[in-house]
Amino acid sequence: MGTGVMIGAGIFALTGQIAELGGTWFPLAFLLAAVVAGFSSYTYVKMSNAYPSAGGIAMFLKKAYSRSTITGASALLMFFSMVINQSLVARTFATYVLQPFGGNPAWWWIPALGVALLMFAFLVNVLGNKLIEGFSFATAFVKIGGLVILAGGGLWASGLDFKSVTVSPPETGFASFLGAVALGILAYKGFTTITNSGGEIKEPHKNVGRAIIISLIICVILYMLVALAVGGNLTIAEIVQAKNYSLAEASRPAFGKWGLWTIVGFAIVATVSGVIASIFAVSRMLAMLTEMKLVPHKHFGMPGDLQKHTLVYTVVVAIILTIFFDLSRIASLGAVFYLIMDIIVHWGVLRHLREEVEAKAWILITAIVLDVIVLGAFLWVKFQSDMLVIWASAIGLVLVFLGERLFLRKIANDPDSGLTEGAEE
Repeated sequence: MGTGVMIGAGIFALTGQIAELGGTWFPLAFLLAAVVAGFSSYTYVKMSNAYPSAGGIAMFLKKAYSRSTITGASALLMFFSMVINQSLVARTFATYVLQPFGGNPAWWWIPALGVALLMFAFLVNVLGNKLIEGFSFATAFVKIGGLVILAGGGLWASGLDFKSVTVSPPETGFASFLGAVALGILAYKGFTTITNSGGEIKEPHKNVGRAIIISLIICVILYMLVALAVGGNLTIAEIVQAKNYSLAEASRPAFGKWGLWTIVGFAIVATVSGVIASIFAVSRMLAMLTEMKLVPHKHFGMPGDLQKHTLVYTVVVAIILTIFFDLSRIASLGAVFYLIMDIIVHWGVLRHLREEVEAKAWILITAIVLDVIVLGAFLWVKFQSDMLVIWASAIGLVLVFLGERLFLRKIANDPDSGLTEGAEE
């Protein structure tokens, strides 16, 4: 399932945006993002091996920080980054669907199709877990096969002449290149979805970590091949011009009109399955946070159990983001929230759980340093080019941490909550 989420969001939604920031080094941005994700995954593998659980990151944070504001707020950052990812993939779905019909429809078509996908994913999730798991498993092979065909055909059509890839430093600058790496990390962060599967996987102490490593290896190979194929068939200017559907555009030289339809078909499978799997994992995570009494819950008269309610909340937030934010800003918000959460997880393990999970300090410190460098560069680029992202990120962070603090204080003083005054640490 984690591989499905990564492929769905990563390569189809982000290639053009990464090329815009990374310039002629954009394939290298994918590779360095994999290195950063690899160091990050070390923490999650160690935690998954020690504490396999359906709660995933929420449980990891609670182990590190107990029941506290930083636990709840950090878990909510992960929740929102994953919901943002759903919106990103939903709008990517709409963009690819429209390509065979000219690709320049009225403005409302993209959010409308994105919302339609989210509603379809909601209905599939309502039908049950076994359908989702089987669907995700089957479509993972379809997506991998489609990307291999695209990469092979693209490399053949290019004659291995990579006109958009050079060893010279990109004109966009080094800070912008690191910003591309930050977006590239989003292409791999689907591996965190696997941490929610500890309750279902056989021998989770070994197999959760193994699944994370295998997913990362598959994705980095696919991403590098596809990035080189895109760079061999389009100039950087052409990639940027078609940044929301760059893989479809890159397929034209190799496959022509029918090839375009084929790639669009693969993109639809990737994005649909990615959204379905992500909504499944995120709604479960929110239900876990609710059961841990780290977030408030209102059923608003809705029937069904807790997870059905969190499923509704997840899809509603994703729909709002899909309607009001474009692809670039959605991806930027997701990168900021995810990197901050990731730093907090690494720090918690380093300070409180390193010996218990048998983690090496130098790897944890390296993961933190890499996250801080990439996040700082990305914020600097956005400060210069898009202050709305900076303001939206800052306001979102304040609301999450302040809201979590006030909620925990309220229920600590509520005699009906089952918690005592000193429950929040």
